[in-house]
Amino acid sequence: MEQQKVDMFLMSNGKYFESHQITYISDRLSQLDDSKFVLLQSVNLQNPTMILIVSLLGGSLGIDRFMIGDTGLGVGKLLTCGGFGIWAVVDWFLIMGATREKNFEKLSQVMV
Repeated sequence: MEQQKVDMFLMSNGKYFESHQITYISDRLSQLDDSKFVLLQSVNLQNPTMILIVSLLGGSLGIDRFMIGDTGLGVGKLLTCGGFGIWAVVDWFLIMGATREKNFEKLSQVMV
């Protein structure tokens, strides 16, 4: 893929990934065909800041985990009311990183 397209993708979507993953993503994208660019644009990436806000408001119900695709953890939080509040508070600090990891997994599936 052309370096200009890679840079454009990273500028518009860099906030959805961890900083240490950006160089790996850049290297992998530069090795892909141009035909994959349209497919990359269609990947549904979750905004970590929005997920944090959802976690602050409805984290004890597991809504944040359901949104990023962790259905099992979402059910666990729902049934235990956020681990009696403790799990919900811990997730306030972890949910942004978990969202970025899920985004990286989605992008890695497309880059194969």
